[in-house]
Amino acid sequence: MRKKTRVGIVWYIYAWRGGPQVFRSEGPKRPRLDADIMRRIVAADEMDNSPDPSTLLALIRDWRRSPEWKQLADSTKKTWGSALDMIEEKWGRIPLGVFNDPRMKSKVFDWRDSRKDTPRAADIGVTVLRALLKFGVQRGRLSTNVAADISSLYRNGQRAEIIWLPDDLRRFAEAANQAVNDAVRLACLTGLRCADLADLRWSEIGEKAIIRVASKVSRGKRRRATVTVTPQLSELLTELRSRKRKPDVDTVLVTSDGRRWSSDGLGKRVGEAATKAGIVHTDGRRKHLHDCRGTCATQLMLDGATDQDIARVLAWSPERVASIRMVYIDQARTVVALADRLAAKAVN
Repeated sequence: MRKKTRVGIVWYIYAWRGGPQVFRSEGPKRPRLDADIMRRIVAADEMDNSPDPSTLLALIRDWRRSPEWKQLADSTKKTWGSALDMIEEKWGRIPLGVFNDPRMKSKVFDWRDSRKDTPRAADIGVTVLRALLKFGVQRGRLSTNVAADISSLYRNGQRAEIIWLPDDLRRFAEAANQAVNDAVRLACLTGLRCADLADLRWSEIGEKAIIRVASKVSRGKRRRATVTVTPQLSELLTELRSRKRKPDVDTVLVTSDGRRWSSDGLGKRVGEAATKAGIVHTDGRRKHLHDCRGTCATQLMLDGATDQDIARVLAWSPERVASIRMVYIDQARTVVALADRLAAKAVN
């Protein structure tokens, strides 16, 4: 952190949030984390690596070192880690036994409500606290999870009915560069999530199917994604093989300069191009790369796949698939059928 004083800017480096100060300097430039500073941080951690085991802080430290935490996707660790820092700052020194008291539930509600101006962030905080306390229950250090039934504030998160339509894809292709448009096209034909699109390797492409272990952990497991290579997908993959790429790059998708995409970078560039093209849902919500999964689902429906088949491919519930079928397939067929009947009646 930095602090302005009469003599200028003073920089402070702490071993961790709320931890001991390990370095102080004055001057306009931010100090670099050189080997000496890193040694001080390691030394401070070794001196304070055993917090009071009766506190929530000890549970947080243990969770960060656990196999459960290590199995999380890097993007999840980044998002959850920030929320976990807030939880540590607010409740880290509180005895674990306090979280066994049912009255603590109201405190969690109060914390969620205090952040109502940023509902998604508030919900993420509760989600992370719920997962932390679940870890404590599983390890026998808590008897209950007071965050288990805390409802969400964010009501804009149900996106099952949002898909990219043909006109969206046309306008997006006009607004995006080739590398970004490649990603959306591949997403619509495979239903893969952003992290899996960015990391998809040619070694995972078979003659009949794409097979990869998903980057995201779902229900405690990494799902094995199996995507059938349709003629349309095969044609796109042939096209993608011709893209210029750096010698050591083996991912299917590449940036404009032939490098690997990062998950964050890919999602950001798609979002920017979608905004430029004015691609939004009927209720005004912006469409994201993730919504291409719904487009993939509708194509599978048109190809004759059942709701159960699609649910297995996309790791969705059959009910969620059914909601997309009702909005984009069944309603359209009903309208067409009605139009045909009215036309026939007019002729007669």
